Amino acid sequence: MGNKIAIIGAGKVGASIAYTMAVDGSASEIVLIDIDQQRAFGEAMDIRQGAAFISPLIINSGDYPDAADSDIVIITCGLSRKPGQTRLDLAKVNTEIIKSIIPKIVSVAPNAVYILVANPVDILTYAFCKYSGLPSNRVIGTGTLLDTARLRARISQAFNLSMRNIHGIVLGEHGDTSFIPWSLCTVGGVSLQEFTSKEGIALEGDYSPEEIEKYVRSSGGTIIAAKGATYYAISLSTNHIVKAISRGIDTILPVSSMLHGEYGISDVCLSTQNVISNCGVKQLLEVPLTEEEYKKLHISAEALKKVIKDIGI
Repeated sequence: MGNKIAIIGAGKVGASIAYTMAVDGSASEIVLIDIDQQRAFGEAMDIRQGAAFISPLIINSGDYPDAADSDIVIITCGLSRKPGQTRLDLAKVNTEIIKSIIPKIVSVAPNAVYILVANPVDILTYAFCKYSGLPSNRVIGTGTLLDTARLRARISQAFNLSMRNIHGIVLGEHGDTSFIPWSLCTVGGVSLQEFTSKEGIALEGDYSPEEIEKYVRSSGGTIIAAKGATYYAISLSTNHIVKAISRGIDTILPVSSMLHGEYGISDVCLSTQNVISNCGVKQLLEVPLTEEEYKKLHISAEALKKVIKDIGI
């Protein structure tokens, strides 16, 4: 593949992303950078010693100069969300962390596509756009891609069908104001409403639309309460974005990016359908929303704008 990827932050999320990309053959070179240099060294060494069983890979730990000329930079650094803490509670402190690393990484990798993973991802994606001076199309947040995977997983459980047959998305903030545009959900190419009607299946109880939406929003907190952190699913999600950028085939994904008037919304980052290519965001794809869904997207944008204003970005 011949692409160099730098990962800033070698904690559980950063290391899991590196491992996932290594196993999947998504990179030819990975550089792990962390303020805890010993941690980064150990993670890189651990993966490198298994490289005989995967596609050829160079993986090392290093410092910012070692990320020179990276094609993709993945940013996972920031404080982790504690049980009961919302993503937005992290906004101020993690924005300061992002601001501190921008000059160090952008100076050595000015042409990279940047993927923000740390939370609150929409706020940090916006901050990176504003403070880096990079074209906004080269700054992507993982956004609701993971929420979308959680949605598909839950509906597949309800119907006992492969997730590959379930198509639906989560839009807006990766957090409390996210929403599911049910009008766009399909199963096997037919609308969710038509499928349930024909099959005589009722989405009710734990699988009612309200409960599914609650499940999607609360899954991260549930996992954190159970084992302390989430990292496997987000590493798979991030790897999926990396492949969309690297492999030269445009891919439509619900990720966080800067809006420039789409849906009547500007100057905020949140998740909509984006065409991802080797340049980053090639196009924001405006999908048809119902009037209620359109309002929910605006509510999400306004909630994020309030945080942006409150922390002074």
